[in-house]
Amino acid sequence: MGQMSCPRLAARLAVPALITLGAATAAAGPAPGPGDEDLCRVVDVDFTPSEELQIVVWLEDTAGNYVDTIYITDATGRRGLGNRPGRFDFNSGWAWPYGRRINTFPVWAHRHGMAWPQIVFQDGNDDGLSHSFSESSVEAYYCRPLRETEPGWDAQTCASVAYTDKGILDPAETSLYPPREDHAYDEGVDHPDVLEYDDLNPFDAVSAATPVGGTHVELGWPLPESLPLGDYVLFVEVSKEFDHNATYNPTTYPEPTGILYADYGVAYRGQPSVVYRVPITIGNDLDVARVADYEGYGDPDGFDGELRAPDGTIDDDVPGSGAQRLMTTIDDAGGGTYRVRVQARAERDDAGPAAPGAGEVVEFRTDPDDPTAFVGVLSFVEPGDDGLDGRVEGYEVRYRAGETITEDDFLSANPVAQVIVPDEGGVTRQLEVPSLNAETDYYVAIRAFDDCKNYGPITVMAFTTPDPPIPPEVDACFVATAAYGSLMAADVEMLRHARDGLLRGNVVGELAVEAYYTFGPALAGLIAPSEDLRGVARGVLGPVVDWVRELSFVELSRQD
Repeated sequence: MGQMSCPRLAARLAVPALITLGAATAAAGPAPGPGDEDLCRVVDVDFTPSEELQIVVWLEDTAGNYVDTIYITDATGRRGLGNRPGRFDFNSGWAWPYGRRINTFPVWAHRHGMAWPQIVFQDGNDDGLSHSFSESSVEAYYCRPLRETEPGWDAQTCASVAYTDKGILDPAETSLYPPREDHAYDEGVDHPDVLEYDDLNPFDAVSAATPVGGTHVELGWPLPESLPLGDYVLFVEVSKEFDHNATYNPTTYPEPTGILYADYGVAYRGQPSVVYRVPITIGNDLDVARVADYEGYGDPDGFDGELRAPDGTIDDDVPGSGAQRLMTTIDDAGGGTYRVRVQARAERDDAGPAAPGAGEVVEFRTDPDDPTAFVGVLSFVEPGDDGLDGRVEGYEVRYRAGETITEDDFLSANPVAQVIVPDEGGVTRQLEVPSLNAETDYYVAIRAFDDCKNYGPITVMAFTTPDPPIPPEVDACFVATAAYGSLMAADVEMLRHARDGLLRGNVVGELAVEAYYTFGPALAGLIAPSEDLRGVARGVLGPVVDWVRELSFVELSRQD
């Protein structure tokens, strides 16, 4: 997916403190002494990831008490990868929407001490990939499930507008992963439980986009004032789908069987998460620690939080795989090589950055992941670390449709998952905002922060996107999709199977399909805008759906 880049290009992702400190205050050393109150203490973490990783970084005290989560990739931190509807062993694929991936960060999940209600499908059927359109709202991030044979699989693009069931809160079952909080509530379609997802998820502030493979990542974390000085341990847990080897592969961890639509996606479970452990001392003096070897690995199924010792089941000689998911980096300051380096330091910094200057729209491009949407290319002038002087630590960018963004409600706007590597103050830079709808008023706000997490004022850019670059794609099941609204609605999918398996098996059926392709799009265009006409169409298709459902049941019975 991402381009390999120079390892010394650093993506600086400063992140704030997050959750309560818990038992760590009693286990660590003394609080800062007199005269130290104005010191800003920062923990810097840096590493070079390979492609397509999920990463979480957290801190514990030496007694094993969880302190805080420093950084977590968006898929788990914001988009609910570990706690979304569907069984954990569902197949996977490009932007796959369903299946709670409880084996993503099992060590972290069992150590952070938090729990959330488990998210399940509204109809209670966690074995199903296809769900009623009446319970499926427009999907802004994930695609519909795809087969390997579909063009979107290799292109890694959504085949068409997707609808997904956002689920409900299970009143009995819990999860060690937060729910997603990156979508809007669609009244009458989404369950009211969806309104609670955002409030339940505490990781928005420390979530960031998956870093591009080969890009050197530097995380800056300013310590909470209440955190005592002393010895701590930093952990990095790294997960990757489809990281297969002789021990972990589709044969030893196969796709589920006996469920409808099992031919969508492929078995994803490969080598489990690997964990790196770095002891560090936090005080008034600089302390640097490095590790080159992983400490252990997590449960392949995610059922427990045990850290298993390194063994021959994990590849240690394949770039980008197993123990080499994090790449070896040469330490320019001495100390040899490392995969994770941690630096604890103290400094005085009371002044925040100025506001970014001269924000404006440069151009609109067609979004490569959605040909009906745009990427907005914006420019701004960089401020300095202290006012207009120096270099900032990083930027935070958020956007909203239809309503401006203010200092007071900045954090409630949608974050833009793009890393901007800072330059000196006064340099003109560009940023990209993807997935913008056509003919829509947008507001984008950007603010800078320094390494002590002093924030500058926001700069807001307002613009209206142009007309659609191309008309939305129409699925091959034109009329059924228009009637039911979702490409993966259960009834539409059964009709598609009937079309492919029955009608195309004989001459008369093939002629019927060709006639349908000729007249279907015009009829679908008439039906889709009107709920009344869609209701009539569903009524007409009802007997056909019942007949196909009966055939599907008989076929599954034969397979069993």
